[in-house]
Amino acid sequence: MSRSSQRTTRVGPASPTSRRAGALDVDALIDDPATGIIVCCGSGGVGKTTTSAALALRAAERGRKVVVLTIDPARRLAQSMGIEALDNTPRPVTGVRGEGHLDAMMLDMKRTFDEVVLSQASPEKARQILANPFYIALSSSFAGTQEYMAMEKLGQIHRDAREAGTYDLIVVDTPPSRSALDFLDAPERLSSFLDGRFVRLLMAPAKGPAKLMSAGFNLITNALTRILGAQFLKDLQTFVTALDTVFGGFRQRAQQTYSLLKADGTAFLVVAAPEPDALREAEYFVERLSEDDMPLAGLVINRASPEPAGTLSADEAMAAAERLRRAEGLDGSVGTPVAAGLLRLHADRVRMVLRERALRDRFATAHPQVETVVVPALAGDVHDLDGLRRVGDLLAAGA
Repeated sequence: MSRSSQRTTRVGPASPTSRRAGALDVDALIDDPATGIIVCCGSGGVGKTTTSAALALRAAERGRKVVVLTIDPARRLAQSMGIEALDNTPRPVTGVRGEGHLDAMMLDMKRTFDEVVLSQASPEKARQILANPFYIALSSSFAGTQEYMAMEKLGQIHRDAREAGTYDLIVVDTPPSRSALDFLDAPERLSSFLDGRFVRLLMAPAKGPAKLMSAGFNLITNALTRILGAQFLKDLQTFVTALDTVFGGFRQRAQQTYSLLKADGTAFLVVAAPEPDALREAEYFVERLSEDDMPLAGLVINRASPEPAGTLSADEAMAAAERLRRAEGLDGSVGTPVAAGLLRLHADRVRMVLRERALRDRFATAHPQVETVVVPALAGDVHDLDGLRRVGDLLAAGA
């Protein structure tokens, strides 16, 4: 069996004869030198940023040269790694044990866009673009720009790493909710925008001599000028023309990055919590990755309720609590003995564990090829490297 078939799964629809996959071997994944990119995706609030950071730290302490890129605007990653703030420049993480190395960075959407302009245009043209009001709006807040720039930054890091040998593993922490996979659509969306009829109409003056312009086109532009104003239309035309000339290269690079995400050196990890909504979102991610033929390494279920000690069932615990209450001659208004209260807590814990187990079993039945690791909930928040190491240990313990 080849390395890629052992490490990742090209997810397909489940069949009645499919065999259920085993536990996800996280250490085998990060130790494999052929693993060059790990993409963590999932809905919000499931511990995706912490999982990404823990994987990156564990890989570094096992000898890899790692950079972790967060696209999530949350600041927890910087805090847990002892860095005052993250930005578009990789920052070294101090305190990493062993011979590996770890850098961390956070996607700065506008700065990445600016870097593309400066690298693709002449200095004079770059100044015009950077000052254009439409560019400023697009690079700062336009819907989808974050995903476009995530593709650009990932491709940039990968190219630089290959040329300079700076990193041999890139860990990507994606935005929350279903938008986490929107960067897969970035090349197609950008192409659709650049090739749209309205954009081609606005670019017509720059692409052909005036004598070729039709009376109909002049009629449209005159109408737009009356409605929007001459300067507004001029700024828009200037921006669209620059977008086509400058970002034709970006479109090509984005498509190359998309191909990189489908390659054997990439592994997607879907992160979820043992909750109905989170696991439904996880199913969406698995199915979407399957549709795009992306390499899925497995599922991480975070914050699972720890298994209760002993073998007492929930019903047995509640019956025992009731017998204690009657034996003490107490009613509900007075209170219950400590032992009875502990028995009820035990019953609640057992029921919670059973509910979570049923949810995991339902997911496994629907997607039997997906390897899974279950990470129990910690007593407190993760806020330093020791906490990330603990999460890394729990991720690896599933194997």
